[in-house]
Amino acid sequence: MQTHLETDHCRLTLLRYPRQAQDPLQAWDAADEYLIQHLAEQPPTGSGPVIIMNDNFGALAAFLHGHQPLCITDSFVSEQGTLANLADNGLDPASIRIQDALAPLPEAPSLVIIKVSKYQALLEQQLLALRAVVTPATRIIAAGKAKEIHSSTLRLFEHYLGETRTSLAWKKARLIHCTVASAPDERPPLADPFPTVWPLEGSGMQIYNHANVFSRTSLDIGARFMLANLPIHSARKVIDLGCGNGVLGLSLLARDSEVEVTFIDESYMAVASARLNVQHNLPDALARAHFLVNNCLDGLPSGYADRILCNPPFHQLQAITDHIAWQMFQDAHRVLPKGGELWIVGNRHLDYHNKLKRLFANAQVVASNNKFVILKAIKR
Repeated sequence: MQTHLETDHCRLTLLRYPRQAQDPLQAWDAADEYLIQHLAEQPPTGSGPVIIMNDNFGALAAFLHGHQPLCITDSFVSEQGTLANLADNGLDPASIRIQDALAPLPEAPSLVIIKVSKYQALLEQQLLALRAVVTPATRIIAAGKAKEIHSSTLRLFEHYLGETRTSLAWKKARLIHCTVASAPDERPPLADPFPTVWPLEGSGMQIYNHANVFSRTSLDIGARFMLANLPIHSARKVIDLGCGNGVLGLSLLARDSEVEVTFIDESYMAVASARLNVQHNLPDALARAHFLVNNCLDGLPSGYADRILCNPPFHQLQAITDHIAWQMFQDAHRVLPKGGELWIVGNRHLDYHNKLKRLFANAQVVASNNKFVILKAIKR
């Protein structure tokens, strides 16, 4: 694993978060390098704030720390990684500000840097938020993998902000430059498509989803399978781990009038969506619902819950990896009391059965079909 980002303009030690002893993935990409090279040649100017969006683990924040940037992220893991990497490089974490992607943006920024997400809905939400604050004096530069910058990506910039052009590709990355033609109060208002709302079949409930939430327009098939096999009335404190829009915990609250559910995700938008769904569908159950943005189960004590439900992710940010699922399983084993249960749903080919047996010394198949399997492991 390469840990040093070295260019003609900086040398930074960068690690992913959470810190993994054998993590083969590096904490920056060619788009970060391209942006740093460009900003070194054309540094920020002007008196307005500098905004960085979707800086995965702080490469851009570290390079621009002298400009006291405001870092916008939907990821708690990204936020913690950024702060850790600043400290590792002898940079004061207080030199930057971090806020989640749903918070209001400051007016009239002088520079906006965007790492383009492969999830177009997040980019659209962020461009709509920027539309309300950027001015013709705002310099807007985005970057991403060349293969993930499509004509539809450029149309989004042009629709929400203004004239857009792209750079030549470099190390399979590309820059996007966008020019704003008018002041915010001169632009016609545009409808905000977020959050999206769709009916949860057979329940009478409406599901709200912010832009960066997995399966934000319909029920994903893994969650559908878990809902059909959801354990009811046999646990009093349940965690919906990696909750997404919270549909599992929401359904449990609706079907068990005594259960308490804690919704946990590392995405601010996911936890905000789960909260919206309880507020709109089960307002009387709010006292039994708790919401936490966190890295897996960090900081939760043993015995916090007697059952954990989980539909584990197989990626972190834009990287395909199973270490998040493994951390979830380890954390569940630590947090559950003796007799506590971990229920997971996953693709059959992911071999979660053997992973659970390594930790819990048991793993029972609750249900399976040709694509998914639901497993239960009990802490002995």
